[in-house]
Amino acid sequence: MADHDGLPAALRASVRGDVDFGAAARALTTMDASNYRRVPLGVVAPKDAADVAAALAVCRERGVPVVARGAGTSIAGQATGVGVVLDFTRHMNAIVRIDPDARTAVVQPGVVLDELRTAAGAHGLTFGPDPSTHARCTLGGMIGNNACGAHSVAWGTTADNVRALDVLTYAGERARLGQGWDGLPPRLADGLRALVDGELARLRTGFPELPRRISGYALDALLPERRTDVARAFTGSEGTLGVLTEATLRLVETPGARALAVLGYADESGAADAAHLLLPHGPLTVEGMAADLVGDVPGLPKGGAWLFVEVGGATPAEAAARAAELCRAAVADGAAGHTVVTDPRGQRALWRVREDAAGTATRMPDGSEAWPGWEDCAVPPARLGGYLREFRALLAHHGLRGAPYGHFGDGCVHVRIDFDLLGEAGVRRFREFSVDLADLVVAHGGSLSGEHGDGQARAELLPRMYGPELVALFERVKDLWDPAGGLNPGILARPHRLDENLRFAVLPRRPVPVEFGYPHDGGDFTAAVRRCVGVAKCRDTSAGTGVMCPSYRVTREERHSTRGRARLLHEMLAGERGGVVTDGWRSEEVREALDLCLSCKGCRSDCPVGVDMATHKAEFLHHHYAGRLRPAGHYAMGWLPVWLRTVTAARIAPVVNAAARVGPLAALAKRAGGIAAERALPELAPETFTRWWRARGPLAAAHGPEPVRERTVVLWPDTFTEHFSPAVGRSAVAVLEAAGLRVVVPPKAVCCGLTWVSTGQLGRARAVMRRTLDVMAPALAAGLPVVGLEPSCTAALRTDLPELLPDDPRAARLASAVKTFAQVIEERAPDWEPPRLDRPVVGQTHCHQHAVLGDAAERRLRERVGLTGGLSGGCCGLAGNFGFERGHYDVSVACAEEQLLPSVREAPEGAEVLADGFSCRTQLEQLAGRRGRHLAEALAEALGARTLGARAQGDGPRREGGPGR
Repeated sequence: MADHDGLPAALRASVRGDVDFGAAARALTTMDASNYRRVPLGVVAPKDAADVAAALAVCRERGVPVVARGAGTSIAGQATGVGVVLDFTRHMNAIVRIDPDARTAVVQPGVVLDELRTAAGAHGLTFGPDPSTHARCTLGGMIGNNACGAHSVAWGTTADNVRALDVLTYAGERARLGQGWDGLPPRLADGLRALVDGELARLRTGFPELPRRISGYALDALLPERRTDVARAFTGSEGTLGVLTEATLRLVETPGARALAVLGYADESGAADAAHLLLPHGPLTVEGMAADLVGDVPGLPKGGAWLFVEVGGATPAEAAARAAELCRAAVADGAAGHTVVTDPRGQRALWRVREDAAGTATRMPDGSEAWPGWEDCAVPPARLGGYLREFRALLAHHGLRGAPYGHFGDGCVHVRIDFDLLGEAGVRRFREFSVDLADLVVAHGGSLSGEHGDGQARAELLPRMYGPELVALFERVKDLWDPAGGLNPGILARPHRLDENLRFAVLPRRPVPVEFGYPHDGGDFTAAVRRCVGVAKCRDTSAGTGVMCPSYRVTREERHSTRGRARLLHEMLAGERGGVVTDGWRSEEVREALDLCLSCKGCRSDCPVGVDMATHKAEFLHHHYAGRLRPAGHYAMGWLPVWLRTVTAARIAPVVNAAARVGPLAALAKRAGGIAAERALPELAPETFTRWWRARGPLAAAHGPEPVRERTVVLWPDTFTEHFSPAVGRSAVAVLEAAGLRVVVPPKAVCCGLTWVSTGQLGRARAVMRRTLDVMAPALAAGLPVVGLEPSCTAALRTDLPELLPDDPRAARLASAVKTFAQVIEERAPDWEPPRLDRPVVGQTHCHQHAVLGDAAERRLRERVGLTGGLSGGCCGLAGNFGFERGHYDVSVACAEEQLLPSVREAPEGAEVLADGFSCRTQLEQLAGRRGRHLAEALAEALGARTLGARAQGDGPRREGGPGR
């Protein structure tokens, strides 16, 4: 019986790494990317192999189980456990060495695959297996599951690329696994040798031959004719035999160039039938997807299903020629259409569709939920078409739906199925379907797992694949390695039932009262939290062209990832039904995790399942502080529009600006307002935008005949443009009017409510929004477009407004009327010829623009005016009130240093520094001493120069109301 008394203290006394038995640490590791949930006692992040041995010794003495965990992206439940979780990602994440001559790499288990691929790439090498989670999965997890990926048709599974493994048994024995028995402890070597010698016939005949046989222990690798490959046999053992501390891996040479052939077929079965016929052409990948998953993706050839076939070559021309040859062969074998993509950017865009499928497939076209469980069965590639036809029939028989996709060249199919795992009848159907599908896979000579391992999802059904005698051998092997049963119990050998420990069982059965409408989740906050399935794209350590998740990339702590926060909310909702977080909306663990959420909304677009943590944060803060005193920053910055209007009404902006320049007064104001001491207070404009607008007079906007209503647009005077950057508004007016549009401004003050939303003051936000809708009613009735200049405010109108006021039809009308500056020019003045700027551009796409509004129109407008180059991804780090709040400065700066500041520092001379958001401009000015401009400002300046040039030549009319007024 396990002895838990004194366990945390004993571990802290023995281990130099981190030991955390707190509620947050436990909550973060209750789940992986599967349907399962098990609550650990605590989490240990060892520093090195000696720490692992010390932790094992303490746990062994007390009979406490141990579970090794990497990125937690396992889909079968094997990265969850009830004892002590060993987190290898925090400290044991070093690439020890790379030997380019031997083409090997020595790594610790917490190394992220992409980090190894980047390091090996400097030598023209790579690690062949590449699951779609390559940006966050760890080598230890890949070895535990025998992960594969898209390139396994060329380079094999992880087991094919393992050379040697250093492991520790639960008993504390050190082993060096390779070929032969020599590296094993004598008792283990003798026991395994005797087992193999006594079961030669069964080991030679009991394992199906197919490229993706991942299920069970690979005991046939121990046969003498297979060189007694103990390392290969250990790979895929899912942490049940030993704990990996170091691995020596084979590297392969990467092609000099690649081309992607996309082949269209009438349907999924046709693509599956054709996949294995392409293998003689030596492809690097043969991936399949059908229309029910792909959706409307531009650039695909005609068809209802597609094969993505990558080929390599020494040069781009050679790769393209090989792709063209493969296409000709595919057409001869029945392909309906084809295209070859040689542009790396175009290839990445198509591969992103495939890589995000594990997340996007969790929502059916009608929005209903779908789940893993039968994620990766594999059959011989030549039988895949027939298998898929019967698989579809089996789904229909059970009244289920799913969208198969995956590694068609290897006969491996991924699918998320719309199981109802919330009720007894649905769970019963899940079990019945699982049994029937296992039989179907076996009937086709396949493997229950073709990539992700058995875990809890399939191990119970291994007797149907291997028979009871071979499964008994699995149990004997488990007992030889781990006689105490301390490593990952209930997984693979003597497994839990596949319908036990389901993560949904602890969640509320009725919707929780909340403020937002959650329209994509049926108004159910619990369903919104369930969206996170754990694929952990938010743990990507490089933003690239995306945004999510900036705080995680700074801290590298799970609780600061979108997934980590979702896990804590899951446990908060579980509450008294068995959740780790038991104090509900008052939870300090959840508040602390959400504190570093920048509300950038990057997860709304970059998360494959659209988790919207900014909304969840606002919801949580609303309830957390209900009836309680809030942090000072919530009053200072949440109510910013009110304070600014008060200053304007009293005409004391110059006095406020002067006071902000007096050090002691500024320090006192910042301390009282909960503002970071390191921050300079932004200066208020001497004249607000609307005051300038009213003084401008009605005739200044008229040019010739009165424009018709179709040429009229409403310019939204957001708080930041109004009080801090009125030049942006004036410039926008000049450009819009030059484009032939008639600009009007709301007659009274309006506000999107963003500052109240971001600080969780949702009652006040709703009241502000309703007053705004009253003011905007005539414009909405007239069907006028509303031009937003500040991306964060524009995004709030597009999303927060209708989601906080779902029952007010005016909110939906205003949300649909809102356009960005570039969108309204493109839609309402398509024939206008903008002025040329003809210079390079740097800066950053605003995170809310990226996540909610899209920047396609902005990119096209920049191209039309000759702004060359692109804007960086990521987040500026200021993010409205976030970067001003006390305690956030260091994280805010680190976010800016990721992409924005380096891009500006490295900009060529004369480059235009674009930053449409006030936060981005403020961050640039305060951290880099550079003035960023809104695109409208740059265009207005060029427009003025063009007008002056025309006047000098005497061929242009005089215009009033230019950007300088």
